[in-house]
Amino acid sequence: MARPKPAAKAPKARKTQLTHTVDDFESAFWPDERPVDNAVVMTMGALHEGHAALIRAARKAVGAEGRVAVTVFVNPLQFGANEDLDRYPRTLAADVRLAEESGADVVFAPLVEEVYPNGDPQVRLTAGPMGERFEGATRPGHFDGVLTVVAKLLHITDPDYAFFGEKDAQQLAIIQRMVADLDFDVEIVGVPTIREADGLALSSRNRYLSEAEREQALALSRALFAGRDAAAQGPAAVREAAAKVLDAADGLDLDYLALIDPHDFVEAADDFQGEAVLAAAAKVGSTRLIDNVRIIVR
Repeated sequence: MARPKPAAKAPKARKTQLTHTVDDFESAFWPDERPVDNAVVMTMGALHEGHAALIRAARKAVGAEGRVAVTVFVNPLQFGANEDLDRYPRTLAADVRLAEESGADVVFAPLVEEVYPNGDPQVRLTAGPMGERFEGATRPGHFDGVLTVVAKLLHITDPDYAFFGEKDAQQLAIIQRMVADLDFDVEIVGVPTIREADGLALSSRNRYLSEAEREQALALSRALFAGRDAAAQGPAAVREAAAKVLDAADGLDLDYLALIDPHDFVEAADDFQGEAVLAAAAKVGSTRLIDNVRIIVR
């Protein structure tokens, strides 16, 4: 009788290194020679399944032999005077565990003094007109802060790919435009939004919602889905279907609902056809939420 074959061994788990300085990050990320492919996922921490999807996409892109870095940095430049910088959740130990489970090699979690060693930077990138609409109108200077830190982190991590979530659609569009306009040698990759079973888009800010507020927040995704379902009938029908849901919703303080041409991130014309972003932002209680869906308007 043939001897049974031993069970196949499970692949060895990837050990993620936590670093806090640029020197330590570089030593951990490129221990020998630069790999053929490497990628970065930039976050502000409080990682959830949406971030895990980004890390897994990065791992898939670079392969088992490539390198994946996750940055965890709550960037003060992108918070306004009345926003939640101090309130923003810091969960580094849990973040490292999730990064490791999702396939990251290195987590870079610097202090503010490491990223901005000379204090608040006197020279900053500006998002220009693309950064003054929608989110930028409500949060002046926000995207300037985003671009400044993204540019710095791209220089530090020097990736072939950088992965960002499509939930922050305007941020993704502006970063893609920065890379194109300023000749950064990196490919920016958008990853589709991850949602709860009931449609709520995953966000680090969801933890601020009470049970009742979370139920109220579902009106955002319901409105966007209603607009998506009307896409074959043109822009006016998309806007009307989404607005009807929001008008009937309780507990939402709507900031904007917009059908957006993604090329320059401007409001789509009444005769627009093609791929568009239907986006909304609202406060639920004291928590500001954003969401969007990508649709094809006929």
